[in-house]
Amino acid sequence: MQLKQSLRQLTVIVIGLSVLSCAENKPVPATMTVCDEHGCTERPKNYATFDPSNTPEAVEDEKIKALEAMAGNDPRAAYDLGLRFFRGDGVKQNGYLGVKWMRKAAEAGDFGAQKALGRLYLTGLGEMGSDPGEAEKWLSITASKGDREASQLLKEAVAARQSEQAAYQFNEQWRKNTYYSWAVGYRYYWGWGSSGWRLY
Repeated sequence: MQLKQSLRQLTVIVIGLSVLSCAENKPVPATMTVCDEHGCTERPKNYATFDPSNTPEAVEDEKIKALEAMAGNDPRAAYDLGLRFFRGDGVKQNGYLGVKWMRKAAEAGDFGAQKALGRLYLTGLGEMGSDPGEAEKWLSITASKGDREASQLLKEAVAARQSEQAAYQFNEQWRKNTYYSWAVGYRYYWGWGSSGWRLY
């Protein structure tokens, strides 16, 4: 019995040594285990993963963040940032942020921003409609500094504001008439009774 056990142990040792000698002859690939939200996999040790900080988008984000930091104190940087948001240059196009930064520059006295805001409010942009009153405000500032284009745009803004006021007064009268009409001029088909809804 002891002889059988000794033979078995010897056989296991010989097989183990054979496996080891085979393994020593073959190059063992250098791998590592990489785990993410999808599970774990074996990858070569020289495997490079995606680094989002090196993408062109990430570099642009850093540039825009630096420009935003400057725009807090420099109206020219705020003007540039506003233009970038209007144009979608290095950032996702965003009219709201464009107006925000352009207004910041204009309120700090930047002539280009004041003129750009005047034109913007006169014509509207994207989802933002025109606002002739705001246009008149900003164009008055730039026209007073002798800018010919602003003087011409100011005339258009004044005419548009006056037209808008006339239209508002007209629409206000119609609104009152329409409300009265809806309030008393139309009757319901259905009415609520003791047994539920019924036709009149």
